[in-house]
Amino acid sequence: MLSKILSIYSLLLAIGILLIGNGLLGTALGIHASMVAFPDTVTGIVMSAFFIGFVIGSYLCPRLISEVGHIRAFSVLAALGTASVIVHGLIVDPWVWWVLRIISGIAMVGLYLVIESWLNILIPKQHRGRIFSIYVTVNLLALGSGQYLILVYGAGELATYALCAIFFVLALIPIAVTRIPQPTQVAVPKLIIRRLMTISPLGVAGALVTGLGNGAFWGLGPLYAHNIGYSETDIALFMSAIIFGGALLQVPIGHQSDRYDRRKVLMFVCLFAALAASGMFIFAEMSRAGVMLSAIIYGGFSFAVYSLSVAHTNDHIEPAEIMDATRGLLLLNGIGAAIGPVIAGALMQLINAQALMIYFTLVFGLLALFAFIRMGVSAPVPTEEQSDFVAMSRTGTEAVEMDPRVENV
Repeated sequence: MLSKILSIYSLLLAIGILLIGNGLLGTALGIHASMVAFPDTVTGIVMSAFFIGFVIGSYLCPRLISEVGHIRAFSVLAALGTASVIVHGLIVDPWVWWVLRIISGIAMVGLYLVIESWLNILIPKQHRGRIFSIYVTVNLLALGSGQYLILVYGAGELATYALCAIFFVLALIPIAVTRIPQPTQVAVPKLIIRRLMTISPLGVAGALVTGLGNGAFWGLGPLYAHNIGYSETDIALFMSAIIFGGALLQVPIGHQSDRYDRRKVLMFVCLFAALAASGMFIFAEMSRAGVMLSAIIYGGFSFAVYSLSVAHTNDHIEPAEIMDATRGLLLLNGIGAAIGPVIAGALMQLINAQALMIYFTLVFGLLALFAFIRMGVSAPVPTEEQSDFVAMSRTGTEAVEMDPRVENV
């Protein structure tokens, strides 16, 4: 197993370096937008553009990668991402940022696709589960660690954007010198919403709602923390608490979902996420420690909802359909993530920063209610017939092939 990890270390190192920079960028933009007094609605629109680019890039980037190869495509996309990062610091204008966020989203999903399609040809079937878990863990740890780089120069400084750009450039090095053989092609995802709705309405709702919630978190979490008076240190702690919470609780929650009716587990997970969001709302003016503890709990439960939704959908489909279905759910998640910051930003503009916690409470509370309703509509899948839970995060569509549940396809 160790030899397998060592054989792909350059790919894991590249994505880790890249996501440290990307984690810093998202937080820097949210704080900077507040510092220059962008309206919250406008900030929400700007931050949603990243996920618009993410969906667009899922269709555009496979052709680029197939035509020029993985190393050249990675170089092009990293250069594009680096340039967009720097321009954020040079031109502080919401509509310029909106375009730049689309470009960043396209670049990021393309970079994900390069790494993931490369990993797919290197991972033997018997090792997929462990390598996939390591890949997801690297993603979350890198994003969480990147939050603390905001303390180096501070938000609003061109040097901070330059630091982000440095990480984008450094990610090129492990890829440029690797001797790992390149794959030949990357698949274009199929968005099969109507069929997925028929197969698993709850799975579709879960993927979409997770996008609505987590898209708002990534886009507006730093803005929320800044607007309630947090320092940059506190903002980094707040963001990383949610991210690291997501890394800690997914697997324990998943094990429980393999033993019981997955719909019931999904319902309770959504309820706990909603309660944790309410906890952040209540503690915001009372206890910073209470907010941080609630943030860890919120991240642990809210980040697990997408993985549970995918597992629930897989419980209702044939093995040959898992890959297309999971790619479809990932794109639905991206669509939700593009919509979430717009809605949440408008609520924050209408009420105040605390509206973000109200939004999280409503989003996950309504999904819990829908799960409860679905339990009364159809019988549960017997636990012995359920697919295995696999912890997942929002990456590229090629990560689906690393999912051990598709090993027999």
